[in-house]
Amino acid sequence: MFRLLSRLSLVLSLSLAAMAVGASPADDDLRVAAKAHKGGDTAHAVTIWQSWAARGNVDAAYNLAVIHQYGDGVALDYTKALYWYRKAAEQGDRISQIQIGLMYQTGQGVLADETEAHRWFTMHRQYHLHHEHDPKLVAWRQQALALIEERDLREQLAASRASSAQVLADLKRRAGILETAPTMTARLDAPETIR
Repeated sequence: MFRLLSRLSLVLSLSLAAMAVGASPADDDLRVAAKAHKGGDTAHAVTIWQSWAARGNVDAAYNLAVIHQYGDGVALDYTKALYWYRKAAEQGDRISQIQIGLMYQTGQGVLADETEAHRWFTMHRQYHLHHEHDPKLVAWRQQALALIEERDLREQLAASRASSAQVLADLKRRAGILETAPTMTARLDAPETIR
């Protein structure tokens, strides 16, 4: 809850800072929506945000994603959160791209997919290489790559074990060796195998 409040206060602060630089009609409406949401009138805020998001406003789409992701004044709905994050991300919003990556990495509202998470984490990099060394993005990329490598190693090990078992079974069949259950004394005398 504290993180949510800090995020919303950050959005409100950024909206107020934008107002000081030079307010546009969107900024004025977004400020009204933020105040309405903070005052508990989320329905009014959602109406304003949806109106501006439909016109391509990234901040409005991002705000809609956040409230749906955390169930802040609306029902918790990861599908809607992902929808609105995508709307903002398609317009190059870096934070929305990272949020989508995190949703794929943790399996929040979607099937966990390390490859897709990595794609979203690095998507912004192809357009803005100067962000390549951002510590958060570097850490997230490394974590996603480590998860991908771990998954690939598990799959390779399982395939190798299955292949080895098949080769051994084929060799035994060719040699005419029938597998029989070892006797109890043979089991006690046999050295333990380490797996």
